[in-house]
Amino acid sequence: MIAALWHNIDYAACVVLFCIGLYTVITKHNLIKKFMGLNIMETAVFAFIVATGVVEGGNAPIMGPGVEPPFINPLPQALILTGIVVAVSTTALALGLVIRIWHQCGTIEADELREAE
Repeated sequence: MIAALWHNIDYAACVVLFCIGLYTVITKHNLIKKFMGLNIMETAVFAFIVATGVVEGGNAPIMGPGVEPPFINPLPQALILTGIVVAVSTTALALGLVIRIWHQCGTIEADELREAE
């Protein structure tokens, strides 16, 4: 069991990181802390997808003399770059909305905002 966990330590780290983010989203009432938890969860998913694209002993997928299979799949890396751009833009939008909520309501605590309705 320990050997299997050590062999897949990157997957285990992604699961732990995702659980930390999920715990933060569920338990914290501050909106900024909730968005930080969402960013941790996004990072865990990105790391997991990159980890699944790793090929042991793989070469870059560029043809040339002396380059032999197996090749590393570049598609997960390209998808993750796109995901990072989307994550940064949604985080900026969310923080802008939090600032707007704070100016309107005077608080960014979720339970206080529910009571103010």
